[in-house]
Amino acid sequence: MTNRLHRLLNHSLQGKISSIYILTNLFVCLVNLLLILGINRMSNEMELVYRDNLKLNELTAALDDAQNYMTDYLNAKASDSLEDYYRSSEHYLALVEELGDEVSASAFDRMKRNIRHMSFCYVEFTDQAIEAKRGRNVEKYRIRYESATRMYDYINTYIGSLNSQQFKNNSVNYSELAQAFRLFETVGIGVIAVVIFLNVSIIIKLVGAIISPLKTLAKSADEVAKGNFDIALLEVESQDEIGVVTGAFNQMVVSIRNYIERIRRSMEVERAMKEKEFRMEAHLKDAQLKYLQAQINPHFLFNTLNASAQLAMLEGADRTYRYVQNVAEFFRYNVKNSSANVTVREEIELVDNYIYILNVRFSGDIHYEKYVDDALLQIEMPSMILQPIVENSVNHGIREMAGAGRIWLSVYQRDSCACISIRDNGIGIQQDVAERILNGTYREENTDTGSNGIGMDNVIARLRLFTEREDVMSIQSTGENQGTEIIIFLPFMGQEEADVQNHDCG
Repeated sequence: MTNRLHRLLNHSLQGKISSIYILTNLFVCLVNLLLILGINRMSNEMELVYRDNLKLNELTAALDDAQNYMTDYLNAKASDSLEDYYRSSEHYLALVEELGDEVSASAFDRMKRNIRHMSFCYVEFTDQAIEAKRGRNVEKYRIRYESATRMYDYINTYIGSLNSQQFKNNSVNYSELAQAFRLFETVGIGVIAVVIFLNVSIIIKLVGAIISPLKTLAKSADEVAKGNFDIALLEVESQDEIGVVTGAFNQMVVSIRNYIERIRRSMEVERAMKEKEFRMEAHLKDAQLKYLQAQINPHFLFNTLNASAQLAMLEGADRTYRYVQNVAEFFRYNVKNSSANVTVREEIELVDNYIYILNVRFSGDIHYEKYVDDALLQIEMPSMILQPIVENSVNHGIREMAGAGRIWLSVYQRDSCACISIRDNGIGIQQDVAERILNGTYREENTDTGSNGIGMDNVIARLRLFTEREDVMSIQSTGENQGTEIIIFLPFMGQEEADVQNHDCG
């Protein structure tokens, strides 16, 4: 046992833990499997005890159905009752066939055989009574009905007697099986308790043997962490990962002891060099920050792009001129309208510039159509509302559609409201996600999409501040790959709605 434990300790930690886990779980699984097999066997035996009684009860119910449906037909001569009779009699005969026709010395088998023969006679009488009724032979169907009724009473009596005797016999068998099951249950609980105790004992012993060197190493490492380098070197007891770490720890302690004095002497010099390095690094970072700020200054960027557009025009590069001009207009809009209200026309022009820039980047993959009521173009709205929505449609809806993506922008009037619809044919959006976007609880997990940083929560919040109402947007999607439509509601009073002040746009 000691040699086996020693060999186990020389394996890797993964091998040790895996071996303990596999062996103990195999042991538990084997014991549980044996217990389950025993329980299933006894459960099957207990289930079979009353199976004959259940079959007899089912036979009685089928016999009652056949008698009742026959009586209903003879009384009312309804086609539904006739169909029910034939169906119930066939079911009854199918159950009778299961009784068997073997000649046996068993009293139960003889009674079943008698029930079988009487049942065939009963069904023959009922069929004849039905045929006589259909042929309007009153005397014949009366005689056959009385014969069938007497046979029905005999069969019920036989079935009741057989059921009662089998129930008495089965009750004795059930009591014996229940007693055996309780004994098996007690033994099973005892076996499980013993197995658990043995498993816990084995795991505690083996894990303790594995963890003991690690505890010693942790204690020594804690002393070193406190600054005590005069500790005794540890003994390497195994060749696993803990043994390797212990040897490396001993070498580290020796190295620290050899160099501790030299480190102390050079500490002040090194500290002074570090402070100088930190000051230089701080000045460098400050210079880099100022350079980056100059690079991203919107006015500087707009002027640079404008100069590039003029240069492209002078050189005759019309497409380059148009592209740079659109980019310059895009940034000029951000510079001029970052905090002011704008018109719907200006917002749509920004979207036009943005779609043009994207189509240059992605070779015209985005198909863009707009349907605008010109009478609504002068309505005021917050700036930078439509472009972030279109950007979301591109990034999350149609970017991966390889040229099949479409975006429709519509501006129309509904009651006292100007509606701006942005619809795509992309992957759609789930209803719960749409609801969380509208109530401000949705947070996108992957934000690395080249976004301008303006999220939907920002757009909705600014719309609500501008309109002083909650119902400013709806998000609709009919299902997966069915596209998404976002509608913005802006209060608007035309000539006909001059007297309407608080009409619900949504």
